[in-house]
Amino acid sequence: MHDETIAIHGGYQAAGTRAVAVPIYQTVAHDFIDAEHANAIMDLEIAGFHYNRINNPTNDVLEKRLAALEGGSAALVVASGMAAVSYSILTVAPPGSNFVVAPQLYGATYTYFAHVLPSLGITARFALDDRAESIAPLIDERTSCVFVESIGNPAGNVVDIEAVAEVAHRGGVPLIVDNTVATPMLLKPLHHGADVVVHSMTKFIGGHGTTLGGAIVDGGTFPWAEHASRFPNFNEPEVAFHGVAFARDFPERPFVVRARSIQLRNTGATLSPFSSFQFLLGLETLALRLERHEANARAVAAYLAADPRVEWVSFVGFPDHPYYDLAQRYLRGHVPSIITFGVRGGYDAGLAFFDALDLFKRLLNLGDAKSLVIHPASTTHRQLSSEELTAAGISPEMIRLSIGLEHVDDLIADLDQALSVATG
Repeated sequence: MHDETIAIHGGYQAAGTRAVAVPIYQTVAHDFIDAEHANAIMDLEIAGFHYNRINNPTNDVLEKRLAALEGGSAALVVASGMAAVSYSILTVAPPGSNFVVAPQLYGATYTYFAHVLPSLGITARFALDDRAESIAPLIDERTSCVFVESIGNPAGNVVDIEAVAEVAHRGGVPLIVDNTVATPMLLKPLHHGADVVVHSMTKFIGGHGTTLGGAIVDGGTFPWAEHASRFPNFNEPEVAFHGVAFARDFPERPFVVRARSIQLRNTGATLSPFSSFQFLLGLETLALRLERHEANARAVAAYLAADPRVEWVSFVGFPDHPYYDLAQRYLRGHVPSIITFGVRGGYDAGLAFFDALDLFKRLLNLGDAKSLVIHPASTTHRQLSSEELTAAGISPEMIRLSIGLEHVDDLIADLDQALSVATG
């Protein structure tokens, strides 16, 4: 089936009551048939639902739908995008290991990698930039994975996933790609060599600013058994879970099974079934919303580029953008609805513009039906040093717009009046 069809029907077959909408299974647990059934489920010998911190029938439909859209073998949904990012690293990286990461990251991800994971004995090695040749030299025998954002937030860079996957695999480690901004409708990293995909479903997948959630999708293709000495956590019996060896016992989906069994089961960042229902609704309209997001973004970017009150505009849909060719290659001619630009007058002018907007909503999100604005240097990335801001592609005056679904003339009118205030 095509993506638009999978987004509506994937992972669900009406049964019992014949309900067309996926039911919300608002329950804590499920009744075992008998002791033998309970033991088999608890030991992962058979599939089944038992305690809803770990799995739930509504969540299961969402997981199957996301896996189908990304072209993966299985998925795990969790309570937030940051939980998905955290679990993706903790699933593969033991204390004493490192991982290599491109520096163009969402602010909370950067902070978590740079300042939180080291306290757990896991070191993030930040490459100079997102190029494969910058990442390759940082991979050594203690490296557990490479992590990149397919489209950096808010930098707007487009990673050459095939090139980065090649150097990761040459180094014997998997490539994890945060695909939040692109969504599987624009880009499927697993088709280009990535091994695991991460999403903040809070953004475009949910699409309406109502629900927090994250997802991990397992490509099911990384040869864990071939790298047994580097990944004993996948190849040796797991003492915390009945002696399961994930690569041996679940060869098609070891990453997601380990993330669910070790991370989710024991730390409990569980997505509620009602939230899953909301994300299922979001997926149904995702393809249509992305068309309007893109059309509006192209018009707004053209307006800003022509306005003398704007010092610079970064929009990957412009032919002179440094990542334009990669965007054409990986996004099939489409572009995300994220625009960054600088108001003439520097940091103070950027703040004045931010304060003067009326229709645009000032908040820490993107991918909403509503148009959103943020000043990264003073909000999402305010914990970063000046050197870290530069590495992440954040300048003092930068404004990030997430273009929504309103009439584009109304958006431009709001930008015009705010620019007049900021530069007048």
